[in-house]
Amino acid sequence: MKSYTYLLIDLGAVIIPLIFSFHPRLNFYKKWRAIIISISIVGLVFVSWDIIFTDMGIWGFNPNYLSGLYLFNLPLEEILFFICIPFACMFTYHCFKLFSPIHTSKLSEKFSYLLVFFLLVVGFYFIDKWYPSVTFLALAILLLIIQKVFNPNWLPRLYTTLLVLIIPFLLVNGTLTGTGLEEPVVWYNENEIIGLRIFTVPIEDFFYGTLMILSNVFLLEKFDND
Repeated sequence: MKSYTYLLIDLGAVIIPLIFSFHPRLNFYKKWRAIIISISIVGLVFVSWDIIFTDMGIWGFNPNYLSGLYLFNLPLEEILFFICIPFACMFTYHCFKLFSPIHTSKLSEKFSYLLVFFLLVVGFYFIDKWYPSVTFLALAILLLIIQKVFNPNWLPRLYTTLLVLIIPFLLVNGTLTGTGLEEPVVWYNENEIIGLRIFTVPIEDFFYGTLMILSNVFLLEKFDND
């Protein structure tokens, strides 16, 4: 059973959102086209990034918690992560969209620019470390483009969704990074991260997750015809 730990984490994260996506009040499954496009495009980018960083030794995977199936140099479970987690996060965002309609606010816009400034400062400060520099700078650039070019009315809703997702994020990423386990499922090269962790989760993971969710929600909104 230990060898299916990562797989069970993936399935555990997606099973409830998947079931409730068919609820008649939610009907998230009807957005299948936008969901598939979003997950496919973002997944391709993140899996490619994952392959490169794994080859570089920035991070890696503990075979004791894996099924043993690999695609390229990535465990099958890692690839499933980029399907299961975005689906669950977009489902949560969809629920907020249905029941808590929010429109663009000046406060959200100011927050976006402050966040971009913070990300640029930290990204360049740690330019010699691969994980924080790539993650923080990529998130800063994407957020700046989305805010400046598209000025979307859904960003406040996304920020609310991200706050709600902190707890499940800590449960999933905490387990993957070793909380409650003898060893971490995913390990990190200490020379390539800032070194600040919340419980066992590297601080970079929070912004990596934000980048992934922001990318998926942006495409979901872009391709959703409803």
